[in-house]
Amino acid sequence: MAVLDRWLARAVEGVLAFLMLGMVLMVFGNVVLRYAFNSGILFSEEMSRVFFVWMTFVGAIVAVREGTHLGMDNVVQRLPRAGKVLCLAASQLLVLACCAILFWGTWRQHEVNASMRAPVTGLSLIWVFGLGYVCSVAIGGLTLASLWRLARGQMAEAELVQVRETDEPAVGASA
Repeated sequence: MAVLDRWLARAVEGVLAFLMLGMVLMVFGNVVLRYAFNSGILFSEEMSRVFFVWMTFVGAIVAVREGTHLGMDNVVQRLPRAGKVLCLAASQLLVLACCAILFWGTWRQHEVNASMRAPVTGLSLIWVFGLGYVCSVAIGGLTLASLWRLARGQMAEAELVQVRETDEPAVGASA
């Protein structure tokens, strides 16, 4: 299971790298073409926006997995174990509720977004707004896994505070 988790994490990070590279190439290429040749690539601007939206949502999934979202760790760290468990359970249930709302809202708008087209590329806008499905299912799955581990008592004391600084190693990560 840990091998699959690492493989999926690397795949998601690869997607992020591809999106960043694509965005940089499209924007930089368009700048060079406009400056040097007084022309540009029409779809470049639109696709770089789509890539940026994808990068934001996929990045949110990575941030949840690594515990780098905002939190009140200085308050939670001072609580006894029972308080930490209660705070983590409450926050994870709130995240799960938000994921359900995001999925439901995306579902309700699916038909409208699938029928609309981007002005330049003609790409169905479900490729942009459908990210609500991807993000809500991925973050919801990570949250359910965390709640499952919490309910079974499999979380160490350090894992109960799921916020960390970006320069700190992830809980359970080898140096």
